[in-house]
Amino acid sequence: MENVTVTEFKVPTRDEVSQTNQEIFDSLNNALGFVPNLYATIAYSDNGLKRYLDFQNSKTSLSNKEKEAVNLIVSQVNGCIYCQSAHIVLGKMNGFNDEQLLDIRKGKSENAKLNALVKLAADITKNKGNVGELNLGDFFAQGYTKETLVDLILQISDKTAMNYLHNLTKVPVDFPIAESL
Repeated sequence: MENVTVTEFKVPTRDEVSQTNQEIFDSLNNALGFVPNLYATIAYSDNGLKRYLDFQNSKTSLSNKEKEAVNLIVSQVNGCIYCQSAHIVLGKMNGFNDEQLLDIRKGKSENAKLNALVKLAADITKNKGNVGELNLGDFFAQGYTKETLVDLILQISDKTAMNYLHNLTKVPVDFPIAESL
């Protein structure tokens, strides 16, 4: 068997990325006060960070609170500690309390509409889009539309990309670490 060297992923600094990415780092620093390590890691690609941020910030029928619920359950299903940690912080910023965030990580919500969204997002993620009629039916019964379903799939793809990037690179988590469930 051939020896394989595992690549260690160092978080690139501003000086180590392209001019375009340096400008994005400056914008992130101004907006957030820092450049999250996972965003910095995307800057290994000259085009990746702008492309990702454009996708992430595009319009959607999902509210910010719904997006955070989806981000959190998808990160939980995909086992990404970085994104779980980040989206607990962002979830609180969008009005969730600790108990609600814990419920979402467990795949549920006391709010019936949000519960349907979280359950379907988990089902889509676990089963690669092959979901049962029960969760899909409940999603539509709660007033969601085909537009919302498409936006949900896009939100899942956004978060899955970041989950996979962290699960592969294992860059340091620069948010308070999410407790294990």
